[in-house]
Amino acid sequence: MTNDRKNRAARAEQMRKEREKAERRQRNIISVVIVAIVVVLIGVGAWAVTAAQNANPKETEVIQPEGSIEDFGVPYVPAGAEAPAEDVPTVEIFEDFLCPYCQQFEQTSGEALRAQADAGEIQLVYRPFSFLDAMGGSTNEYSLRATNLAMCALDSEGPEAFQAVHDALYANQPAEGGAGPSDDELLTLAEDAGVKVPEECVKQERFVPWVKAAREHGQDERGVSGTPTVFVDGEEIEDLSGQALSDAIEAARQG
Repeated sequence: MTNDRKNRAARAEQMRKEREKAERRQRNIISVVIVAIVVVLIGVGAWAVTAAQNANPKETEVIQPEGSIEDFGVPYVPAGAEAPAEDVPTVEIFEDFLCPYCQQFEQTSGEALRAQADAGEIQLVYRPFSFLDAMGGSTNEYSLRATNLAMCALDSEGPEAFQAVHDALYANQPAEGGAGPSDDELLTLAEDAGVKVPEECVKQERFVPWVKAAREHGQDERGVSGTPTVFVDGEEIEDLSGQALSDAIEAARQG
């Protein structure tokens, strides 16, 4: 009986060891499978990101939009005219499409300034100054992307298309501090304004390096630190109320 008990105990111990060994083997197999799955998922994710980046690679070169001028300005060209008037005061507006004060200035003075330009009384030059993204104004670089949209419109469709998108961006300005419209939503905004902007220009951010260079030029060469900033014949105008701006333009006209 004693030997039988010993034999049964030995068999039980052997079975326990074999069971533990099998369990360890199973755990090892499960661990290997999990690691393999994780590696595959990481690989798929990396491939998806790379594919997306390859499909819409972001532009890094500073490319000047067709219709802009060398010192990062966009001249307003009256409808039907080939070029702005000459020998008249030049009004320059440094603006950011996310800036609520720029929107207010556009609402109060934009139409009047364009009417003067249409009449050949002034040259009007828009100067992109996209700085609010860097100040926390947007969580998805809306200011840069909105300006890029306007530059894409200018480059592909001309000054009238730029103006249509320019006005639509102010009419649909998002609040500061959050995420602005996506690229697809910006393309729809332009289309609703009657402008077909090339999708790849927007999604590849073709003119974002130019927009950034425009901001640096405004800061370094013109001393601009915020928007809207307005110059009349090179002189910064502190008071942007309607009458004060009109007086400054008239004074420049009189010489």
